[in-house]
Amino acid sequence: MLPQYQMTGAGTQAGLATQNKVLRNTYLLLALSMIPTVIGAMVGVQIGFSFFAGSPMISFLLFLGIAFGFMWGIERTKNSGMGVVLLLGFTFFMGLMLSRILQVALGFSNGGSLIAMAAGGTGAIFFTLATVATVTKKDFSFMGKFLFIGMVVILLAAVANIFFQIPALALTISAAAVMLFSAYILYDISRIVTGGETNYIVATLSVYLDIYNVFVSLLNLLMAFTGERD
Repeated sequence: MLPQYQMTGAGTQAGLATQNKVLRNTYLLLALSMIPTVIGAMVGVQIGFSFFAGSPMISFLLFLGIAFGFMWGIERTKNSGMGVVLLLGFTFFMGLMLSRILQVALGFSNGGSLIAMAAGGTGAIFFTLATVATVTKKDFSFMGKFLFIGMVVILLAAVANIFFQIPALALTISAAAVMLFSAYILYDISRIVTGGETNYIVATLSVYLDIYNVFVSLLNLLMAFTGERD
């Protein structure tokens, strides 16, 4: 029986080592992915980039097509260096997309403060929930189905509001998105910690999208409630 126990212990240690490696690589790649995001956002602000200048629905569908194209490519190349290249390309594209809301925020007299507050709030949410998932090592996989349903509901509401343009609905969507994607941070980090996700490129993509959506939604709320016009 002793050799069996030794093998079990060795297997457990190997599994923990793998999970720690995936988590470490995810954090490193996540930090790296912020560089093309910032560059894309700065370029977009400088040139006045606006992806949704034309038909909102066509632009939205085009955005989804490009985004899902990147995600498909990342999934296909997740075990090679090309996966990292595509991920960084995707984050640059998302930075360009981010530039529009940053341009709107900078139109407020306190725009810089709003952006800093949204970034700080997003960082606080991420570090708090990532710490909870890492320290407790609790399996939050049971949340997956509910989170997916919530994401579909928010997406449908966002599409509907392209036509209706209801400010109250937009604020409700933003508030719900902050809660939903905050929960997704807990869920995605937990999957890495518990061994549910073993590819750091895919893990980085998931966590990056969580953080991105929390930031955008927080900024929308801050602009609505604390934005100051000149």
